[in-house]
Amino acid sequence: MKKLFAQLRLLLLPAAAAFMPSPCAAQIDTAVFSLLSLDRPGMERVAALHDAGDDEAAAAELLHYFRRRSGVTTPFVDTVNIAITDEERRWADEGMEHRFFVHTGYQPSFHYGDDIDWQYWPVHDNELRWQLHRMKWWAPMGKRFRETGDERYAREWMAQYLDWMRKNPLTAYHRSENIELETADNVYFAWRPLEVSDRLEFQIHQFLYFLPALDAGFLTHFLVNYHRHAEHITGHFSKQGNHLLFEAQRLVFAGVFFPEFRDAAQWRARGAEILGREIGVQVYDDGMQYELDPHYHLESINIFYNALRMMTANGYRDELPDGYLDKVRSMVEILYNISFPDYTNPMFGDAKQHDRDFLLPSYRAWAEVFGDDAMVLRMATEGREGSVPDYLSRAFRTSGFYVLRSGWDGGATQMTLKAGPPAFWHNQPDNGTFELWHRGRNFFPDSGSYVYAGSREINELRQWFRRTRVHNTLTLDGRDLERTDSHCLAWSTGGKSDVAAVENPSYDSLTHRRWVFFVERRFFVIVDEAYGPAEGSVELNYNFIEGAELAADGSAATSFPDGNNILVRVFSDSPLAVQEREGWVSRSYRSRSERLSAAWKAAKGGDPVRFITVILPVDDASAHSVEARLRGEFDPHGVAADVKVDGRRYKLRYNL
Repeated sequence: MKKLFAQLRLLLLPAAAAFMPSPCAAQIDTAVFSLLSLDRPGMERVAALHDAGDDEAAAAELLHYFRRRSGVTTPFVDTVNIAITDEERRWADEGMEHRFFVHTGYQPSFHYGDDIDWQYWPVHDNELRWQLHRMKWWAPMGKRFRETGDERYAREWMAQYLDWMRKNPLTAYHRSENIELETADNVYFAWRPLEVSDRLEFQIHQFLYFLPALDAGFLTHFLVNYHRHAEHITGHFSKQGNHLLFEAQRLVFAGVFFPEFRDAAQWRARGAEILGREIGVQVYDDGMQYELDPHYHLESINIFYNALRMMTANGYRDELPDGYLDKVRSMVEILYNISFPDYTNPMFGDAKQHDRDFLLPSYRAWAEVFGDDAMVLRMATEGREGSVPDYLSRAFRTSGFYVLRSGWDGGATQMTLKAGPPAFWHNQPDNGTFELWHRGRNFFPDSGSYVYAGSREINELRQWFRRTRVHNTLTLDGRDLERTDSHCLAWSTGGKSDVAAVENPSYDSLTHRRWVFFVERRFFVIVDEAYGPAEGSVELNYNFIEGAELAADGSAATSFPDGNNILVRVFSDSPLAVQEREGWVSRSYRSRSERLSAAWKAAKGGDPVRFITVILPVDDASAHSVEARLRGEFDPHGVAADVKVDGRRYKLRYNL
């Protein structure tokens, strides 16, 4: 009954608005008429009134036009069947009190003042200042308006919108990588192209949700401001990366959703041209986006896919190039390969850890187009339909992702190894690192990123999580890698065991070669070789799940009561010492927990230093024994090792 009353109230709102001025009613911005194609079918009455000099009546007719408009659709907004979470209800209701949800890392929300201070910067994290201007609470306010029929949400949204316009004018803006944000003008936060593009997309949602409650004066200001946003993007695209993709996709949305603008076709064409070009530039031939960050890879999939979906829904599919869809398919394929069976992803680079609930909407959307991919269908239906691929392990050599797995279900063991080419801002100096998942538990989660950028304090926190030594790879004297440009030496999945070998010119005078043997697809043996003229302390760094402990004998292990554990032993043909260090893991922004971080160290003169690590999934680490040794001297053409696990001997050898 409450929902029915809300719907009836919404039906009456447009008629009531014709007689009752909104408390937020604004004067007509007549500039809107010069921005629109008034000869568009359905706009005849608007044109006639404007030509007659009655712009107030023309604006009222324009509002009537949008309320009855057909032929333009968006697959991303349903104004009838409102899907709103309790969290979104909170954001909306707090937004009514000017407590704005800006970032998940800063909760509870800050209060921005009764007279909104759009420049308030409570913590000098750049993301907090930038993302305020994405107004993440506005679309939820629109959902609450539709859900309840309470026009107070609409009145408050219009008031906040006009307040933002007044206090955040678009002044001189020049793209530069050297802007000192601590002292920068407000325009560099309010009008950064990424934030502008975000508003281009989500003001479409707001427009649709609030349309029954708009007044004609507000509509003209909204449209003029929206046009200003689109034009700002066209002159200030980011140079590269996911920012450029977001900006292009959202310019496509603007051109598709508001064809009434004279410039709409140009926006749509420009955005589509950039996406068509960048899918060939930013996506490697193996399907990975070139920032080598699983989170931004997912974002990039949805950028390309959502543009395709919006254009297809409105008849513009042919404006995207041939091969576009196949490239998106390859991006989805690499994602489900590098991810773990429980939908979680490796946290390489700046990636946060996503889960099933976060990923399912994407897989369900992708299945509408890629339903012939049995694995996409399986992921979309949580295993009820579809099937797993006919392979287990897989190498994506161009981007440097190597997946060694025993199966695709919850009882599997899987390592995802990262050792690729140079990448961009969201990447980290971590070549050779890996995550290892066994029966639903990630035993070597990447350290994450914790924060992005801001004040000196924020930057120092970010730098801690970027350091090479907080990743599962090898360092010299604890220094960050000087080069990240790995290549594949070997990949074999033909027998009972899988083998991967990668090499990185980590320092000017030291190369790191890593061999990974997935022995009988049951446990891992890793051989690390550091060779070159460099001298110093070579450290093999491992960063474990919370709860792991270092034993007196130099081994590391977990002891979870469910019997899902690991035992780790490290050996070397050089004198070996182990040191426990500060360790943290961050799975979400500004959230971190302490964990074991340890370095196994060997002094290097002119000769190579070699380590051999055995990672054994166990029920009880104390009940198992592990021994290992390297055979012979360092061989640039291969490797040989002997391993003994619980009395059983394994002879490992690989020749390049």
